[in-house]
Amino acid sequence: MLDFLNPILGRNPEQMKANVEIYTWQACPFCIRAKLLLWWKGVDYTEYKIDGDDNARNQMAERANGGRTVPQIFINNQHIGGCDELYDLDAKAQLESLLTQAAS
Repeated sequence: MLDFLNPILGRNPEQMKANVEIYTWQACPFCIRAKLLLWWKGVDYTEYKIDGDDNARNQMAERANGGRTVPQIFINNQHIGGCDELYDLDAKAQLESLLTQAAS
């Protein structure tokens, strides 16, 4: 809807080709913060809301090498970690390169 603002804001959603998945709880502030960064970057992501779903949480933990906190973020099936790790990648200018790689 406001795509005309993308160049002004420095967003390049057309370059974001990665398959991004994020496990969340609806009211988790870290989940909201992680999703906000992904949105700002113009990333389409798949969100798995696991509020109160023990089976989904166990599946997430299995994929995340035992990680049971939310969010748990995967880029092209690679476990990134949580919100702090996502922001660390962005601060180190490493997130863009991950997000622009198409899933293999």
